[in-house]
Amino acid sequence: MTYPNRVQPDGTFLATPARGTLTGNRGVLHDGNGIGAARWRHRAWVCCELSYRGRWRPIMPSGRWTALFFLDEAVAMAAGHRPCGQCRRADYKLFSAAWMRALGTWPDPKAVDRSLHTSRARPGARLLRTHDAMGEALPDGTLFRHEGQDFLKWSGHAYRYSPDGYGVAVPVPNGRVWALTCPVMQAVLAAGYCPRRHPSLIAR
Repeated sequence: MTYPNRVQPDGTFLATPARGTLTGNRGVLHDGNGIGAARWRHRAWVCCELSYRGRWRPIMPSGRWTALFFLDEAVAMAAGHRPCGQCRRADYKLFSAAWMRALGTWPDPKAVDRSLHTSRARPGARLLRTHDAMGEALPDGTLFRHEGQDFLKWSGHAYRYSPDGYGVAVPVPNGRVWALTCPVMQAVLAAGYCPRRHPSLIAR
């Protein structure tokens, strides 16, 4: 069965047979009838390994979590998720170091999650914010929307996003685009954090 638990760069959910490379959660979003209308139940949005120390976890255990999946970490960051401090400890440390370079201090994780939530979420709307930006000024690793299509900016090029992977390189648009990656995440990317990319991009 294909569940609507694949997270898109704008934070919306999609049912697709395409496999993600990372997982995460935002609390319990399902009941006996499947995933409901809520898109988060808490602010600690993390991005996790699919497998950790041989542990197996069901996708939707009753009353515990709803597993979400992402094409790669660039998409997870656009959707507002930071690295997990347990299963992705090394990446968590790199993320916190970039956070300190960008923002001056690394507070406790709850304060980080509050800051991210303010930057990413529209209060009461069950939606994430988009941000007016200049395409050429966005840091590598940012997802943005231009003329109705979503793209990843990487190494001076734009790659069209799809649930299966990234398309061929095209020029980054000059002028205004809608950034899907929130400003706080953009600052961390600009400070040197390098997100994991899907094999469709790494292969090029």
